[in-house]
This record gives sequence, C-alpha cells and structure tokens, in this order.
Amino acid sequence: MFELNPPSPRAGAREWAALGVLVLAVTLLAVDGTVLSLAVPALSAALDPTANQLLWIGDIYSFALAGLLITMGNLADKIGRKKLLLIGAVGFGLASALASFAPNAETLIAARAVLGISGATLMPSTLSIVRHMFAVPKERTRAIAIWSAGAAGGAALGPLVGGFLLEHFWWGSVFLINIPVMLVLVIAGLFLLPESKNPNPQKVDWLSSILSIAGIVPLVFAIKRVFSAQFDWVLFTSIVIGLVASWLFVRHQQRLPVPMLDLELFKVPAFRGAVISIGFAIFALSGLLFFFSQYLQLVRGLEPLQAGLTELPATIAMMVVVVLVSFVVSKLGVGGATGFGLILTGIGLAILAYAEGLEGFTGIIIALLITGFGIGLAETVAMDTVVGSVPRARAGAASAISETAYELGVALGIAVLGSLLTAQYRMRLPDLSGLSSAEQQSAHESLASGIEALSDSHPDVIHLLQESFTGAMQVTALVAAGLLILTGIFAWRTIPRRISVSEDTGQIEVVK
Repeated sequence: MFELNPPSPRAGAREWAALGVLVLAVTLLAVDGTVLSLAVPALSAALDPTANQLLWIGDIYSFALAGLLITMGNLADKIGRKKLLLIGAVGFGLASALASFAPNAETLIAARAVLGISGATLMPSTLSIVRHMFAVPKERTRAIAIWSAGAAGGAALGPLVGGFLLEHFWWGSVFLINIPVMLVLVIAGLFLLPESKNPNPQKVDWLSSILSIAGIVPLVFAIKRVFSAQFDWVLFTSIVIGLVASWLFVRHQQRLPVPMLDLELFKVPAFRGAVISIGFAIFALSGLLFFFSQYLQLVRGLEPLQAGLTELPATIAMMVVVVLVSFVVSKLGVGGATGFGLILTGIGLAILAYAEGLEGFTGIIIALLITGFGIGLAETVAMDTVVGSVPRARAGAASAISETAYELGVALGIAVLGSLLTAQYRMRLPDLSGLSSAEQQSAHESLASGIEALSDSHPDVIHLLQESFTGAMQVTALVAAGLLILTGIFAWRTIPRRISVSEDTGQIEVVK
C-alpha cells in the first residue's frame, strides 16, 4: 500500500479520530458474529434448519470473507482503500437488511454469504491504514490494542443489544443493528479517513481468487462430512479438489512477478509465528464460543439478554488489555506476551469445561475473565507483530494475510469443533426408542430441535438431551484448551522478544 500523503512521525488528533472510524468498521463485523450465536435458538425455532445448515449459517460468512480478502486487498490498491471500505460498509448494511427478513435457512445462508463478501471489502483497509497512520511503535501498539478493544466492544454490544431485541422482536431484528453503525461509519469515514492507493496498481488476479476459494471451501466441506460420518465419493472428491486447487494457488503465486498472496513474508520468523498463532487461537476460541451461547440458553435456561450479560466478563477482560499490554510486553517480550496470552486462554477454557458441569455461574464467570484477558493479550500482540515485522510498504499484504488467517480460523473453528461437538452430542444421546421416529430425528439433529419437538410431549427426555450437550461442550472445550496451550508454547519459542524494521532497507532486527 502506498500513501498519497505519507504520515508524520507522530500521530495527531486526525489520526486518532480516523482510528475511531476504523474501530467502527471492526465493531460492525464483531457485532454481526456475536449476535448470530445468540440468535441461533430463536432462528432454529423459526426456520427449523438442519444441524448442517446451522453450521453453514455460522461459517459461510467467514468462508466468503476469507476467500475474498486478498482479492479485495488488490482491488483496494487499484481504486483506493477508503473508497472500498465505504462501499463495503454500504453493502454490509444492505446485506444485513436482507438477512433480517430471510424466510428460510437457505435464504439466510445466502444472505450471510453476501455479508461475507461485503465484509471482505471492509477488512483489508483497517490494519494497513493503522500501520501507516501510526509510525511510532508504541503508538502503533496502543492503536492496535484499541482496534482489538473495538472488536471486543462489538462482541459486548452484540449480546446486550441483540438480547434485548430477541426478547421484544423477531430473530431477524438482530441483524438490523448493523445499519446505524454503518451509517455513522460512512459519514465519519468520508471526512476523517485518508485515501491511499497504489499509483501503479496491478490488475486484479481473478485466477488467484478462484483458486483460493476452490482450495478453502471444499476442504472445510470435507471436514464437515468426516465428522458427520459421511464417507462417500462427495467427501473424497472435495478433498481432491481442495488439495489440487491449493497446490495450484501456491504454484501460481510463486510464478507471478507481483503475487496476490505474498508468500515471501512467511520467511520472516516473527511474521510466520504471529500468523500461525492468530489462526490457531481464533480456531480454538470461535469454534467453542459459537455454541456457548446455545449452552447458556438451552441448558442453563437463560433468556438471550441474560446470556449476553453472562458473556460480558470476557469482553471486559479483553478491554482491560489496552491498559496492560505495554507493561506485559516490556516484561515478557513480544513472543512471551503472545505465548502467555494463549496459554492463559487455554487454562480459562479448561476451567470453563469444568464449570459447565457445576451449579451456579461463579466458575463460568472466572473462566470467562481469564479467557477474555488471555485472548485479548495474544490477539493484540500478534496483530501488532504481523504489521510491525514488515516495512510499511508491505503492510497491506501483511494485513491481508493476517486477516485471512483470522477469518479462516473462525470458519474452520466453527466447522471442525462444531462438528466435533455435534458428533459428541449424538454419541452421548440416551435410548430414544420410546419416541416416535420424527421425535427421534429431531433429538438426533440438535439440542435446539430436540427441545422444540419434545417440550410438550416428553419434558423428562429434554434433561437427558441437555446432559448430552453439556458433556459434548466439555470435551470440545478441553480439546480447544489443549490446542491453545500448544500454540502458546509454539509462539513463545518462535516469535522473538523484540522486533524492529528499517524503513529504508527493509532489514528486520530481532532480539531473542
């Protein structure tokens, strides 16, 4: 990315105000994801999706976003990042309106895909603009911490506002909260955001875009079928298509003079370690928390607003990171702070697994506080490492890669851990032979559909279904916790203690 007006060494009032606009963009995306998880029980009752459709409703957004991020990054270079961000905001608002009035599961999946496409036009601008506006490392770290807190703020706003709407209006109203945020973003962005583009832009490489999507979606689809025990020709065809497309994508990038995905950046150990840490951290966390709101409502019996308030401690803990991140990095270094945050998150999820089997909410709140602080710390430091380990001229490429890893982590987390949870739930189901075939099918499909079908005729069976779901949640939480602890050890050993980049030579200096 090239600035039309290069930034001054220190940021002024305009840069910090512009950061507020970028935080709004991140908030817009975070609100959408959080609101959906709260709305799952309500939309399940209204639209009656299958378990597979429910997973697609959750992750088609991230698939579309991840597959198009790099393409949209190139398009932003061509037409201007500010312009594309504002276009994306308008598209996101319109797609939100479409999702809110979806009459069936298929339409909602399609609307969520459009939301992902629109989100892909928003994301490439945020981190790269932050990198360019804040040249001083300490200011950049603080700005990225605020950026991360914006995502946390969106996560907090979603459950609270969404919970209120779900208690008073139909499930589709939760998507409408994106529209006022979009309006503020567009109006403020027109006046505050600096425009930036490449004066010698490359043509958008549609072949790379098609190959990247063809590599991502079939493999995730295959993972879904594995956990559904559907071992057929569709599964193996999906695996072959995904692997071949991924191989062709990498080969194509290596041959291009200006690749869409700058694979050379992965030769930088700090960059490589940070991107892997981001991907695995979000994979473990999102796959579990997507179902945590369902647990609070369907097992603990909370109303949507109560569930949102119960999840609030995690968000508050993430926002505390803004104050403490510089202190932790000064004591542990970049790699140590990232690793510590991930290990802390893993410990929090392990406590959460234990607390889900207890009465009361004290254990859950403690677990969420630990988890929120840990993931907030790890994400802030890792994101800062990604954009700080390359020269400003390559910040756009670095941002696109990190955001792709983030969204892939979300999509794969929901697909893989969600499929694991579903498989565990079905393995733990009690003997259902006393039910009708239709009731058995509903109970086997998901806890939400089981409760809907049995609430009047077999309330005693519902308790057994809830126990099955809780056991599945605990196993999934422990798997996610183990993965996060291993990723934390990897980050601590891989990412250097300190990183500095010469803007003149592009040379990277690291301190172990």
